[in-house]
Amino acid sequence: MIKVYASTKCPYCRVLKENLERNQIAFEEIDILDNLGNLGAFLALRDRDPVFDHLKAAKDIGIPALIDENGKVWTDWEAWLTENNYRIFIPESSLTQSCSLDRKGC
Repeated sequence: MIKVYASTKCPYCRVLKENLERNQIAFEEIDILDNLGNLGAFLALRDRDPVFDHLKAAKDIGIPALIDENGKVWTDWEAWLTENNYRIFIPESSLTQSCSLDRKGC
């Protein structure tokens, strides 16, 4: 089962969750704002995995982050869906907010 580090406050996280559900993909959602343990686990992952380097440089938080069954971390969930032959659904109304520190997007 895949894991998804996300936040209910992140519009891109909501879109990923909708895509996983619509594609009937089982996943474990870990809300990083739910408790300090979840936040700490995400920050440990973010600090050690180089997939986050370009996001940190751009001052992006790095969510949603998807971890596949092989332990590979994906910050480009659309690429993961495409690579695994799933359909992508993008509801335009959910992309009106921002979740990066500089308010430029996720």
